[in-house]
Amino acid sequence: MIFNDAARITALTPNNPFDRLPDGRPNLPDDLLERLKLVTNDEAWGVIEKGHGYHYQFEGGWMHLHPDVPLVGRAVTAAFVPIRPDLHEVVEGIGQGEGRSGGQNTWVIDTLERGDVLVVDLFGKIEDGTFIGDNLGTTTRARTGAGIIIDGGIRDYLRVEELTDFPVYCRGVHPSAIAEVTLAGVNIPVRIGNATVLPGDAVLGTREGITFIPPHLLQEVVEHSEVTRRRDVFGKMRLAEGRYTSGQIDRSVWADDIEADYAAWLDSEELSEGGQR
Repeated sequence: MIFNDAARITALTPNNPFDRLPDGRPNLPDDLLERLKLVTNDEAWGVIEKGHGYHYQFEGGWMHLHPDVPLVGRAVTAAFVPIRPDLHEVVEGIGQGEGRSGGQNTWVIDTLERGDVLVVDLFGKIEDGTFIGDNLGTTTRARTGAGIIIDGGIRDYLRVEELTDFPVYCRGVHPSAIAEVTLAGVNIPVRIGNATVLPGDAVLGTREGITFIPPHLLQEVVEHSEVTRRRDVFGKMRLAEGRYTSGQIDRSVWADDIEADYAAWLDSEELSEGGQR
């Protein structure tokens, strides 16, 4: 089976705190994904690696289109391997038996849903490793409303770049079409550079690179970022006012009087917004 079934995906992600999509992937809440768009890779790293010891969840060094557009969504993973004729024949037979059409890259794209981010392990192949061009890029954008991550290449660069709200992370560009590769699995664990990705991971793509967030850490990442941003606003405001020194603010734990000042400021901000603490 090339496409992992719901039972196997569920078994791969036992720590998932949310309900599940029909294919078994964690159904990450839309509100958390929306809030994730404001998170930085550094803030996510502080929770994932420093807080929980997940050392291989970030990958940088990308060529990416539209780096100012955040890439957020639920990971759909796909892995390709260099072609081996007997394996390729088996995979083609499976695809025909399941009624799939087109190239094996289109098999995956045709399954995507709104909010999915396709994460493709193409082992860094660029020439003959171009997973999308403008047609498949347009299709992926229309189906997901998100973007795509390809540890390989793309073609039709100028046309794909015209999709200005479709962030694409890849390793390079080449005019060749995808060739000499075989689809080894969909919604399986994949390696993207130095990162390990599971189906249903929360994807956070920024200018710096990509963080793959385990579902059970997503809420903590988002809430940690929001607290950090509020404290940063307060700290910079007080520094600009000259009330505290940089040495007093630029530390992991504030003195009790600064914490009390922050709590009072936070209360006033939330009340001015009509909220309650």
